Amino acid sequence: MQNHHLIEFIFAASFAAVLAGAAQAYSCAAKIDKVQAQVDARIDAIAGRGPEGVETRAARLHHQPTPASIAAAERRLHDSEGTTRALAALVRARKAYAAGQESACEQALAAAGAAIAH
Repeated sequence: MQNHHLIEFIFAASFAAVLAGAAQAYSCAAKIDKVQAQVDARIDAIAGRGPEGVETRAARLHHQPTPASIAAAERRLHDSEGTTRALAALVRARKAYAAGQESACEQALAAAGAAIAH
């Protein structure tokens, strides 16, 4: 009878550990999305207050811009070092998340947030 309770305990503890790990991973994924939205908003704010750029060949060919190409264009027009650092930190956060490194993901997200803080 004791073995049965021990097995139940081990199963319950294992299940709780799996749930906790999944919750942490989801937490980082949700935070990545939130910080990405904040960085996007910062880039939009910078773009809205400065000079306009020249339409590129890629734009004339109807190629969709990427976050990196937008940041590159912003760098040419504005002082956007913070957004560039934030985008790099988001890349690190995504890599850490994919590798299951919660702490590294959190650190990268903190760096991204600090980079765009006013």
